[in-house]
Amino acid sequence: MSEVMISMSKIEKTYKLGDNIVHALDHIDLTIEEGAFVSIVGPSGSGKSTLMNMMGCLDKPDAGEYTLGGSHIDRLKDRDLAEIRNRKIGFIFQNFNLLGKLTAVENVEMPLLYRGVKAKNRRARALECLKLVGLEERATHLPNQLSGGQQQRVAIARALAGQPQILLADEPTGALDSKTSEDIMKLLTTLNNSGRTIVLITHDLNVARKAKRTVSIRDGRLQEGEHI
Repeated sequence: MSEVMISMSKIEKTYKLGDNIVHALDHIDLTIEEGAFVSIVGPSGSGKSTLMNMMGCLDKPDAGEYTLGGSHIDRLKDRDLAEIRNRKIGFIFQNFNLLGKLTAVENVEMPLLYRGVKAKNRRARALECLKLVGLEERATHLPNQLSGGQQQRVAIARALAGQPQILLADEPTGALDSKTSEDIMKLLTTLNNSGRTIVLITHDLNVARKAKRTVSIRDGRLQEGEHI
C-alpha cells in the first residue's frame, strides 16, 4: 500500500476584498498518495492557484491541517517552509521561469546551487536531468535559442534536479501549442510511471484527463472527478 504524500484536512483560506470576505479555500479535504498523478481542474477564480500555493508551501492555511511527506506544514515557520520547498518540491510553471542569461544546464543547476552542492556534482546531475527530458544536446543553449516546448523541458529538468518527493505543475501546457502540449503531457506521464508523484493544476479538461485521477475545484471547494 502506498504511503500518503499529501494530506489536507479542513483547509481554509480567506481574503478580504473591499468589504467582502472571499473563501478561496473552503474546508478542503484532500489525500494524495505517493506515486499518484492527480490533476486539479477548475475555471479562473475557482481557488486552484491558492490551492497550489498551499501545496507548494508558498502560503499557509488560516485553519486546518496540511501534512506533506510527514511534515506538518501548517505548523512551520517561513524559514522551514523555504527548506521544504527546496528539498521536497519541484515546481513547473506555465511561463517556464528560466533565467535568460543562463544556459539550459545552468538553469537546471539552480536548485542545487541553493543547496550548496559542489559545482562538479551540480553539473553532472543537471546533465543527467537534461538527458532524462531528451535535451542533453541543447545543454549549452540559452532559453531564447530554444522552442517553447524545449524551454518547458528544461524547466521540468530543473524541477527534477533536486530529486523532490513531488512535482507541482501549474498550467504546464498553458503557453504551448496543442502538439507540444501533448509531448509535455507524455513526458509527465513517463515521469509518473517511473514513480514520481505529480500534481497538475489546469483549467483544461483535455489536459486534466491525462492524469490518473481528476479533482475539480469551484468556489474554493473540491469534488472528485470532472465537475467544471
